Amino acid sequence: MPPSATRRLAALWLLPLLLSACIGGGGSQDDPPPRPIRPRASGPVTLTGPTPRDTQKCYADLSRTGVRFSPLPDRDYGSGCIVQGAVQLLDIGVPVNGLKAIRCPAARALIGWVQYGIRPAARQILGSDVVRIDSFGTYSCRAIVGGGAASAGRLSQHGLANAVDIAAFVLADGRRISVQRDWNGDDPAARQFLRTVHASACKRFVTTLGPDYNAAHYNHLHLDMGGRSFCR
Repeated sequence: MPPSATRRLAALWLLPLLLSACIGGGGSQDDPPPRPIRPRASGPVTLTGPTPRDTQKCYADLSRTGVRFSPLPDRDYGSGCIVQGAVQLLDIGVPVNGLKAIRCPAARALIGWVQYGIRPAARQILGSDVVRIDSFGTYSCRAIVGGGAASAGRLSQHGLANAVDIAAFVLADGRRISVQRDWNGDDPAARQFLRTVHASACKRFVTTLGPDYNAAHYNHLHLDMGGRSFCR
C-alpha cells in the first residue's frame, strides 16, 4: 500500500478518538482540579449600598400577596457565594420547612406556585388541602450536584440563594406525597399531582428539574431563577 494511503487510513482511524476527546472536554490528567466551593472560614462579609429598584419592587410584590417576610442583609460568603436581595419567608399560607435565605424573585415564584399551582392541584386531584411542604432548603454554598464533568466546580444557584428543593407535600387527611416514593409510585393520583405541580413550576421558575432529569434529582424538585430556561 502506498505511504499516502497508509497515512489516510491512520487519520481515519484516529478521527473518532479525536472527536471523543473534544466532546469530553479535551481535558488532560495534568489539568488542575476544580477549585473547591465552600464558605469563607472567617464568616460572611456584610455588603453595604442602596437597595436596587428591582429588589424594592420585588419586596412590594411580596407585600401585596399578604405573606409575612423579612428582608435580609446582603452578604458575601466567599467562593462566589453571594446572597443579595434575599428574604426570610415567615408565613406564606402553607408552612414550608427547611427554608433559609432566598432571593426575592425566587421567593415570589415560590409563593405564586404554592398559591396558584400546588394548593388547587391538591384539592382537585387528591381531594385534600396541602398543610405542609417539606423542602431540602434554599441557600447552600456548594457546587452543582449531578451535572457531570461539564458542571464540575460550577457554583450552584443554591450558592446564590436563588433556588429551592422540594421533597414532599403533606395533606390535611394525613397523606404525605413524596417525590421519591410517588413520582413513579403505585398511586395514579399522586403521580398526576406531582407531574401537575412540576409543570406548574416550569411556568414560574427559570429552571425546574425532577426525577426525569437525572439520578441526583430522584427525591426532589429543584427550582431556580438562574441560567437558561429549562424544564425536565
